[in-house]
Amino acid sequence: RLLRGDILMGAMVTLPTAATAEVLADTGFDWLFIDGEHGPLETGDILAILQAVGHKVSCVVRVPAGDEVPIKKVLDLGADGIIVPQVNSAEQAADVVRFARYAPEGGRGVGLARAHGYGARFQQYLETANDNVAVIVQAEHADAVENIDAIVRVPGVDAVQLGPYDLSASLGMMGMVDDPVVTAAIDRITDSCQSVGMPLGQFGVTAGAVQPYIEKGYTLITAG
Repeated sequence: RLLRGDILMGAMVTLPTAATAEVLADTGFDWLFIDGEHGPLETGDILAILQAVGHKVSCVVRVPAGDEVPIKKVLDLGADGIIVPQVNSAEQAADVVRFARYAPEGGRGVGLARAHGYGARFQQYLETANDNVAVIVQAEHADAVENIDAIVRVPGVDAVQLGPYDLSASLGMMGMVDDPVVTAAIDRITDSCQSVGMPLGQFGVTAGAVQPYIEKGYTLITAG
């Protein structure tokens, strides 16, 4: 659905309780943004959330960094995809893809975990994971803006998630997301992604905050 351009409405999960995720899943969101970067969620919390709602709604986990261990760990738990913060170069994006894809498309470590049915669906998962796992990188730094044309052309990157607040901070305008310098950087990211058909994601605290981005063609939406 992401790759074909469907508008996917989600909400961010920052509380380490499966019940919170259950309420959101039953509300009717297309996907949940499970925040393992800024929130207090540990591995066990993420596992409990996936166990509670993974069969109801797609769950994408934001890992704390673009490193191999956190990426393979949340994917082995059964996450439908990853969001990786602070991807500022094509080289970083290629590393993320390599950590998230099994050979020959990448070098993801092979283990037995929940995603594989604890072994019962091992071969089936290995054969389908590269096609079914979403790899989303965040563009949230001035360096990412400078390198965005190369980032969006890295094979295996499925979407770019905008990070307007960190972006504004990197431009010396903390929180000033409507400043012309910041909006120009956002437009630069938008134009580059849309030139190659790369899906775009955006977060807003309210529905009104994300509506302008939907009108611009963003399809991976997080509100609330």
